[in-house]
Amino acid sequence: MAYVWKGASVTRLLPTEESVELLSLVEDFAAAELAPRVSADEAAAIFPRDLLRGLGEIGVLGLPFDSAYGGADQPYEVTLQVLEEVARAWLSLGVSVSVHYLSCFPLAAFGTDSQRDRWLADMVGGELLGGYCLSESHSGSDAAALTTAAVRDGDTYVVNGTKAWITHGGRADFYSVMVRTSDDGARGISCLLVDGSTPGLSSAPPERKMGATSSPTAQVILDNVRVDADRLMGAEGGGFTVALAALDAGRLGIAACAVGLAQAALDAAAAYADDRRQFGRPIAEFQGISFMLADMATAIAAARALYIEAARFKDAGLPFGTMAAMAKLAATDAAMMVTTDAIQVLGGAGYTQDFPVERYFREAKALQIVEGTNQVQRVVIGRALARRRPSS
Repeated sequence: MAYVWKGASVTRLLPTEESVELLSLVEDFAAAELAPRVSADEAAAIFPRDLLRGLGEIGVLGLPFDSAYGGADQPYEVTLQVLEEVARAWLSLGVSVSVHYLSCFPLAAFGTDSQRDRWLADMVGGELLGGYCLSESHSGSDAAALTTAAVRDGDTYVVNGTKAWITHGGRADFYSVMVRTSDDGARGISCLLVDGSTPGLSSAPPERKMGATSSPTAQVILDNVRVDADRLMGAEGGGFTVALAALDAGRLGIAACAVGLAQAALDAAAAYADDRRQFGRPIAEFQGISFMLADMATAIAAARALYIEAARFKDAGLPFGTMAAMAKLAATDAAMMVTTDAIQVLGGAGYTQDFPVERYFREAKALQIVEGTNQVQRVVIGRALARRRPSS
């Protein structure tokens, strides 16, 4: 049985009455707390940590995790639609929530019961915020080329290296860090859970980005950082498997954020087109504008359907990695197209900071890059198709 939720922008079919109440709670919070601040905070590059705590207080930071460890037991089908609503109000916060899920994933999926008992409840409880450290300056798409080293010294690992492009770098309370524990290529990578206050861990100044300026991105520097060996997530040498599994889920998060951003752009463009009059009638009545809005709405609906279908595969325990790549590719390309066309609908007004669509445009570009560039998504999809073809 499906339950209908009618939001300000979207009508959704949800699996439970609880999920309907959850979406309404998040939409109300976004309208009351996020929308009034987003423009000024983005312009001033303010990281709204208090609002992330507020999202934590209503349970958003723990949605997909086991209730035995403080989570909310929500399926990804619901979690991602909540994430879309957050991103529709404020992309930077949607990305923060998505990255937090990514940061908790190694412990939730690969940690032992003892490790989850010790740390997971605090991580998903709403007060703490995570960072995910995979990329380095020389190893982005080629993640297996990372060089940050962790050398075993008794009951600890001594970690040295620099991680790049880290969301919440210098602000996170904990980091899931991919490190090299041997020279055996991808099989030499391991995952460590590192407390953000560990001596020797620091960050560089935030990157000067063209958009999503309220989401801090910085290098994380590890200088003889000692990490207890019991903070190893999964087996030593199994970190690349952890990283790839985390990225599959993370790509769905970015897809949902992209759809939320695109929806915000469409809402703004459609409202403007209804209000703006030329030649004696609203410009929305002109076919040139009407067709643009129709194409924007169709691209958004298709991307939304794809990420929700991928989420349902994940919830059912079925392989979903290729579909996650498709969802990330389709949703972020759609966001770039929709935000570009939203500026066109507004004309000269769209190119000014008096309207939000120029910010949406700048924010959309990043989504085609993070969690694997869209060229990498095509590689993932193409390889999956090649494996299906019978050999000659």
